[in-house]
Amino acid sequence: MKPIINHFTDNDLYTFTCMYYILQKYPRAETEYQFFDRHATCYPEGFDSLLREQLEHLSEVTITDEECEFMTRSFPFLPYWFINVFLRGYRFNPSELTITQDAEGHLDIRIKGKWWSTIMWEMPILATISELMHMLNGDTDKYDADAEYEKSLQKGRRIWQGGLTLGDMGTRRRFSFAHQERVIDALIQSYAEVKEATQGQCGRFTGTSNIYFAMKKGIPCLGTMSHQCISFEEIVSGVFECNYNVMNKWSEVYDGNVGIFLYDCFGDHVFFSNLSKRMAMTFSGLRIDSGVEEEQVDLIVEKYKQLGIDPMTKQAVFSNGLDIDRAIEIHRYCEGKIVDSYGVGTFLTCDVTDCSPMNIVLKLVHGRITES
Repeated sequence: MKPIINHFTDNDLYTFTCMYYILQKYPRAETEYQFFDRHATCYPEGFDSLLREQLEHLSEVTITDEECEFMTRSFPFLPYWFINVFLRGYRFNPSELTITQDAEGHLDIRIKGKWWSTIMWEMPILATISELMHMLNGDTDKYDADAEYEKSLQKGRRIWQGGLTLGDMGTRRRFSFAHQERVIDALIQSYAEVKEATQGQCGRFTGTSNIYFAMKKGIPCLGTMSHQCISFEEIVSGVFECNYNVMNKWSEVYDGNVGIFLYDCFGDHVFFSNLSKRMAMTFSGLRIDSGVEEEQVDLIVEKYKQLGIDPMTKQAVFSNGLDIDRAIEIHRYCEGKIVDSYGVGTFLTCDVTDCSPMNIVLKLVHGRITES
């Protein structure tokens, strides 16, 4: 079968920001990740073998000169040696994977190894499972590229006319690589159209979290961190200190860059109970990935005010499975309270006619600081 993942940087930026953080703070750490399918999908017989074949192909996928040059130019917060020495030497290691399938068809996937290495598997595994299932279900056979492009154009026009500051974060559960590219092209075109028609009085396209597409399309690449950094720190320092410790360590590594913190790993009460003014000032904003968005906005705004910080100097990034209507509602609620922006995934890259998107994730489930 034709390989699904063919580019080293067909991955989200936060994979690499987290990897560099790990190398700086926990270079000997070992972790285990586990696959979860929230729909309890019964996969076709032999799916585990097809998936294994696809993922073993990744051992041959290495970073190119073009990708290194783009990352060096675009991400000054990642040092030259990390991109041009370390990543050039990185190889996907399929021996880190255990993939099985039970009699009912449920998948069990585990990834075990050094944290700096295992972190690279999340996006490729999820994107491969999603595209492979749409192929086997026959969804790709009835896919109408022109109709789907037009649908994405219409979405884009509504996004920009609605005043949203928004970027694509849809790699992990995309319909296909080709469809994600088509969606990004439609967002670029619709943004140019609306921006010209409104003389710039519209929303703003912030780009994509996918490094490869950012490089190929000449658009910004967005991303900061993922839940796994806080999840691992909970093992080290406990639930009540892990957020503060990650903020402190992250700020040491990035010196004020890459400054959107994902705060909801253990709930807002735990986070806000030990958010210091120094950390609140250091980070440019917070990413909201769970809960009722309006309630979270109120909590964030109030906390900033308690710390003597003007909330309108801070950013709230919303990424909790949003569609356009919901994002516009939140945008209106945020007006005059905090600067808002949006990262949208599945609703952009897998909203395909007569196709059901998957609800799949990889989670860090075990970790230790040093080797056994």
